[in-house]
Amino acid sequence: MGARMRAVSQDGYGGPEVLRVVEVERPEPGPGEVLVRVLAAGVNPADWKIRSGEVARFGTPPFAERFTVGIDLCGTVVALGPGADRFRPGERVFGCAFPPRGGYAEYAVVAESALAAAPAAVDAVGAAALPVSALTAWQALVRVAEVSPGQRVLVHAAAGGVGHLAVQVAKARGAYVLGTARAAGHGFLRGLGVDEPIDYTAGDFAALARDVDVVLDPIAGDYGPRSLEVLAPGGILVDVRGTGPDRTAVRALAGQRGLRFAEFGFTPSGADLAELAALVESGGLRAAVGRVLPLEDAAEAHVLGEANRVPGKLVLVP
Repeated sequence: MGARMRAVSQDGYGGPEVLRVVEVERPEPGPGEVLVRVLAAGVNPADWKIRSGEVARFGTPPFAERFTVGIDLCGTVVALGPGADRFRPGERVFGCAFPPRGGYAEYAVVAESALAAAPAAVDAVGAAALPVSALTAWQALVRVAEVSPGQRVLVHAAAGGVGHLAVQVAKARGAYVLGTARAAGHGFLRGLGVDEPIDYTAGDFAALARDVDVVLDPIAGDYGPRSLEVLAPGGILVDVRGTGPDRTAVRALAGQRGLRFAEFGFTPSGADLAELAALVESGGLRAAVGRVLPLEDAAEAHVLGEANRVPGKLVLVP
């Protein structure tokens, strides 16, 4: 029997109670893979969507073996698989693991292409809070919308996991940023650099925002059609909600009005993570961490996350 490790594991879909810490065999890296000793693992909506079966990544139960969720991680390189040569043992990295061999574990095997050197300006917890949300914000605004200096960017849920990072990315690109959030969060938004906070509970944001070049929307639903109302000619709405309501109607409406619509999902990219790390090092990007919990409290982290009870990212530490 090989080396063993603790991991948060489940053998079926369900509520947070299906998450259990068990002892399993430590994985070995395959071609192009890196074995990472996990120092911290970020918690994302994708994790509880996979856990619950809302995103049935592994088909229908019963499953042949247990699986571990968790995408965000930061850790140290332990071993390299054949052909992996970008990192060295002992180097600190951050990036994206994927179920069934996810990051809620003491060790994780990760594709070398989905890793970058972790920024020295933040600790492991701060780095682990970044990958999924920061890649979503960066790729949506930089790769898809091509935000440029002087443009007006509206970020919905600007105090949220993706939103607060999108604000910082847009500001780093020289944009004028509007952000929706409850009034209680406006001080936080201004601290991030938001030029124009909008209290969505006090009135319709579509009546308050005008001539916007880019809207980043992690909410979807009726936010899609309403966001089209604020766009300037040729503007783009980027929907980063992932699974959820059908977007056929908003796509058609955008086309009728000569506007652009993109339904976007992030791509693991070591190259983009390296750009984000450089932005962190320059002081232009930080993840707000709301709470840090031990690996054994993964179920509690999911309860808190699904209920949106903690501002900022949730992070687990082995």
